[in-house]
Amino acid sequence: MLVRKFPRRTLLLLLTTSLALAACNVGATPAPTVDVNAINTAAVATAMGQISAQLTQTALAAPSNTPLPTDTPLSLATSALPPAGTPPTAGVQGALPTLSFNTTPNTTPIAGFTPLATSAVPVNTVSLGDGCNNLIWIADVTYPDNSEIRPGINFEKVWRVQNTGTCTWDDGYVLVFVGGDRALDPTSFEFERSADFVAGGETADIGVDLTSPLAEGNYTGVWRMQSDTGVYFGENLTIVITVKR
Repeated sequence: MLVRKFPRRTLLLLLTTSLALAACNVGATPAPTVDVNAINTAAVATAMGQISAQLTQTALAAPSNTPLPTDTPLSLATSALPPAGTPPTAGVQGALPTLSFNTTPNTTPIAGFTPLATSAVPVNTVSLGDGCNNLIWIADVTYPDNSEIRPGINFEKVWRVQNTGTCTWDDGYVLVFVGGDRALDPTSFEFERSADFVAGGETADIGVDLTSPLAEGNYTGVWRMQSDTGVYFGENLTIVITVKR
């Protein structure tokens, strides 16, 4: 055999070495035994920790279902309105002023003011006046509306009217041109003579002297009675003519 060829000294050396190595291992801590179950448990715990961290981050990123606080409306100070028909009290805050409107037309002419001519023909209305001064139109005695007349002709327009007031039309009463075409060259009619006076309730024919315009066309004029105190009253008296050659 191969052993027989080694010298005895060599065998002793190997045997001594083996015993020395065995002695060195006596009392040494044995190598730990690998616990597969413990490794699996640790792996599962690590995985669960990672999943829990991910869920926590997802929950923080997701919008919250908690409703946001709403704005609370503020109460504004209000002023109580007084009951209908209650007059306002001076110095009381919130009281509303009472406005009044005068529905009676002001027929008093302004001093120094001459009414401007207009081509519009005022429509006769119901009597406008008071118990003292009033007038209604009855008929056109001459040149009814839409009468034709040649240019440059002098003529007289006459109306039949009634004094429906109680005051007599005497000195100071005037039939005044208040609108229409100035081209008619109108003049006012004044009650200067006793023969012209008209007592309350009477009917009279009153008129004005006119000159037809030189240019052809349609023309209108409007007159109204004025009292001795300068107040206009009664219905409008009008003329509507066509100047034609």
